[in-house]
Amino acid sequence: MTNKYYEFFCPVKVIAGKAALEHMPYELAGLAAKRPMIITDKGVRAAGLLEPVIAACEESGLEIVTIYDDVPPDSSTSVVRDIAGVYRSEKCDSIIAIGGGSAIDTGKAVNILVSEGGDDIAKYSGAGILKHPLKPFFVVPTTAGTGSEVTAVAVITDEAKGVKLPFTSSFLLPNAAVIDPRMTLTLPPHITAATAMDALTHATEAFTCMAKNPLSDAYATAAVKKVSQSLLAVMDNPKDTDGRLELAQASTMAGIAFSNSMVGLVHSLGHATGAVCHLPHGLCMSLYLPYVLEFNLESIREPLGELLLYLEGPEVYATTPASRRAEASISAIRKLRDQLYKRCQLPRTLKETGKVEESQLDHIAEVALDDGSIMFNPREVSLEDARAVLRRAWS
Repeated sequence: MTNKYYEFFCPVKVIAGKAALEHMPYELAGLAAKRPMIITDKGVRAAGLLEPVIAACEESGLEIVTIYDDVPPDSSTSVVRDIAGVYRSEKCDSIIAIGGGSAIDTGKAVNILVSEGGDDIAKYSGAGILKHPLKPFFVVPTTAGTGSEVTAVAVITDEAKGVKLPFTSSFLLPNAAVIDPRMTLTLPPHITAATAMDALTHATEAFTCMAKNPLSDAYATAAVKKVSQSLLAVMDNPKDTDGRLELAQASTMAGIAFSNSMVGLVHSLGHATGAVCHLPHGLCMSLYLPYVLEFNLESIREPLGELLLYLEGPEVYATTPASRRAEASISAIRKLRDQLYKRCQLPRTLKETGKVEESQLDHIAEVALDDGSIMFNPREVSLEDARAVLRRAWS
């Protein structure tokens, strides 16, 4: 399982804690940024989450000239083009993305256009196209899940062609990620659950996939432990600031882990299900995780067994025979999902989503096989294998 050669890279400054937002103006000033543009969505603005950011900036004499709050759940090339136009006409010099994965990805793509010039974002799609640093860019995540604030990837839909354009470059990484528990206090229960399970999946796949390494392992195990210890407490007490901060940090740590190791079949199936049935990403991650771990079991027995320590704690780990630990880890994840289903009906099977037809499973399997992350799955996956996992996840 161990790789003799690996690379680990995470140059994002993390600013975390209960007054993290108030430190952002100082960071912006350090990059000579005077006219930041905020990119966000209607939900974030309606929840009042922009107020503390604006207040912090105004107190230190930074003027927020422009707020764009119309980012859709699936961001598109036309939205990116529109925002870049506003950025230029308002003479902005930096970007603050506030929101979930979509707002952050949009911010990354806008930063390409306003830094590199032009209106055609598609020509920068792919890996290694960008050769220069972009404008100062800050990210304030409002969900504790995607880890997008520490990944060098963005995905934007090209509506004209009906395809998702991937962008990969270390220049997409923000200058800083601001992790403040105030930003996730208002997350509704089902999103809290789905995004935390997204983080748990990132960490578990990072720890059990082919490209795992000692540095990514450290982040992955810490993330698993934080989600295991805090998720249900936050579900039962949504205003638990400490628990919210733990989940937000878990998401960031899981993001650092998987972007430096890779993910596997859970993501391949998740991306495919999102494309075919338009289900949210975090929900797909939570849904497929145990079925994929069962499929991979004999290839990942050792690392999966080690995760029991972080999923269930030292007492359970010590009293579980080594040969049963991997299975016990899967049981722990199933138990957590059952608790979440009780509290917010987070689906555990494709049938429970109510959005997937059994007749679509073959198509999902075919799309999943073309997904890049399947290469890093610890066990090789044939079309029949993918179908079998989907059938198990059906009901």
